[in-house]
Amino acid sequence: MDLPPVKVAMSELNKELLDLVWGRPPSGGVSPSIFRRWTQGFVFSQSERTALEQFEGGPCAVIVPVQAFLLKTLLFNRETSDWRHISEEEQKTVLCSTLSEILESACSSSSTEFCLVTWAKGQSLNTHTKMKAQSKTEGTPEPQSSQPPEEQQQQQSTALTAEDLGFERFHGVLSKRVVMSVSDLKEEVLSLYQTWKGCCGVLLFLYSVILTKGIENIRNEIQDTMEPLIDPVHGHGSQSLVNLLVTGHAVSNVWDGERECSGMKLHGIHKQAAVGFLTLMESLRYCKVGAFLKSPEFPIWIIGSETHLSVFFTKEMSLVGPECPSEQARRVFQSFDPEDNGFIPDSLLAEVMKALDLVSEPEYVRLVRRKLDPESLGIILLGPFLLEFFPGQDSGIPDSFPVYHYNGLKQSNHNERVEYVEGTALVLGFEDPMVRTDDTPVKRCLQTKWPYIELLWTTERSPSLN
Repeated sequence: MDLPPVKVAMSELNKELLDLVWGRPPSGGVSPSIFRRWTQGFVFSQSERTALEQFEGGPCAVIVPVQAFLLKTLLFNRETSDWRHISEEEQKTVLCSTLSEILESACSSSSTEFCLVTWAKGQSLNTHTKMKAQSKTEGTPEPQSSQPPEEQQQQQSTALTAEDLGFERFHGVLSKRVVMSVSDLKEEVLSLYQTWKGCCGVLLFLYSVILTKGIENIRNEIQDTMEPLIDPVHGHGSQSLVNLLVTGHAVSNVWDGERECSGMKLHGIHKQAAVGFLTLMESLRYCKVGAFLKSPEFPIWIIGSETHLSVFFTKEMSLVGPECPSEQARRVFQSFDPEDNGFIPDSLLAEVMKALDLVSEPEYVRLVRRKLDPESLGIILLGPFLLEFFPGQDSGIPDSFPVYHYNGLKQSNHNERVEYVEGTALVLGFEDPMVRTDDTPVKRCLQTKWPYIELLWTTERSPSLN
């Protein structure tokens, strides 16, 4: 017989949890404006029934990974092809299924204990009721919006509730429920649907993931334990937070496996992720994303700019198929070119050829070197190298395919309506005649995965990464 979920007060966990998430801000505590930005729930856009809306900057570090996994479910785990038009009941099912999946991923392999953080009994209802009454007596003006009146009222009530609670009081009215099986988890998450949608739903889910993973386990994975998961100055989530939600591990880096630096072991991504991650920071050479995130199981990528996260996705599964020999050769060559110059010193040619199981006898390597570097510049370019050993190889990717971009911030969308931007991608080879499109941040980001990608959007302007 299944046991009912155990309910426990949060007080004994609050300090550790708050230090991990918010750090140790000055005596003034966490900024009220930053806390307010994190107090929204998971709310679907009125303009795009499968897209989550983000009200202000900050919580994209939670909302966007949830959106990426939600799209995975809609595109690849459902029989219907009409993934953009779903009923309210289907919204409930797909959101709760997604939240359960992320919680399962965070749970330690040695444990089946899931923690769900929610309001202490009676707190949510009393607070909401009080604020709705206050809103009516004070005559709060309705903002100009294209949303139905009931949706506007819900969002106003949510914002007011958060301000009324405040940071300290919010953390004093929480409890956690513990369930001990996946089936109970799914049932309990579904029963809390209104909680996830309502005030502070994003934070409640984040806290649930953290307590399910275990605070000590997260601290053991984070590179800098003094860095909080939410920046107390700017309010954005850390890479460790994004990685926790995407992979179940709160590592701070995006490369594959582990690296040693000055005797210190630095943790990266330990296996192929279900959804991927690409970042504009790689095009600026601030970091290098590994194959486990660049080549996920499904063709859905979280896209990072300097300040925000969005999602690039397609239904084209060939994009995440096994590497063809030329793609493997490109990856191996680039591993000897850590600064992404597009070339290697000719002294490394033999090592690259050996790593690719090509003939690497010294005499043959000298012949190849002379052919690839006829002017004796001392460098081997990637393009000529691939043409020499892997000419005309078909990667299996079609010449063109439909793509979509999601940005949850209303102000970043055309007419301030959160909708997917549709387009067509062309993935060409370096030897192909180029179909030049504008050099935009989204294109520069995607070029870290497909160097010769071109994008044709159906909108007049390219989608925004910010």
